[in-house]
Amino acid sequence: MGGFRRYATYRAATAAGVFTNTVFGLILVYTYLALWDERPDLGGYGQAQAVTYVWLGQALYATLAVQGGGFEVELMERIRTGAVAIDLYRPVDLQGWWLAQDLGRSAFQLLGRGVVPFLFGVAVFPVALPDDPSTWAAFLTTVLLAMVVSYAIRYLVALSAFWLLDGTGAMQALMIVSMLCSGMVLPLNVFPGAFGEVVRMLPWAALLQGPADVLMGETSALRVFALQGGWAVVLLAAGRLLQSAATRRVVVQGG
Repeated sequence: MGGFRRYATYRAATAAGVFTNTVFGLILVYTYLALWDERPDLGGYGQAQAVTYVWLGQALYATLAVQGGGFEVELMERIRTGAVAIDLYRPVDLQGWWLAQDLGRSAFQLLGRGVVPFLFGVAVFPVALPDDPSTWAAFLTTVLLAMVVSYAIRYLVALSAFWLLDGTGAMQALMIVSMLCSGMVLPLNVFPGAFGEVVRMLPWAALLQGPADVLMGETSALRVFALQGGWAVVLLAAGRLLQSAATRRVVVQGG
């Protein structure tokens, strides 16, 4: 896969990412442990589950480009400069092309940057991991679906550059919303009342919260598959419609 090979060339950046994720994982683990000392059953998790959640989040942070930084930056720049017109003349679908690229990137980030911090956490801290191979298979399926949902969200944001031209504001909004609504800061299970119910149904819940709960046996895998698959279909269809509308008016800044 082109995206996998492309990111595999950045070995120093990958090593730095592994180090960064491990350090942030340690900071979050001790923060969570202090919080769970005060609230031992917060969000329905025990301490071992909370620790597992932290290291899973560090493994999936770059994999799912939770705060952006994947293909969308390049696509926005190509839209701004008008180079996207060349892409539209190629004998490949624009949405499918970038999806293939991003899946390659995600696979590399999972293997190259995500696995080592996760294994470090498992080796150093008590965690709650399943013994059943079928649970691991279901979990890996949720990760694949999370990659697709993440891509679909970011593709919509990238296409906003057709109208905004400067996508900085859209990217900053994506960073803030994604960190809160994906559960990367705190598990979505800890949010109370109607707000918690709503945020757990948003597409960002498909990124981290769903896979984490499947891995730790907190919910049915079929329920998470339905959430992820439903949002993947809806968001990809929305991206297709927005792409159709946008490509009828390719705008070159200053032209």
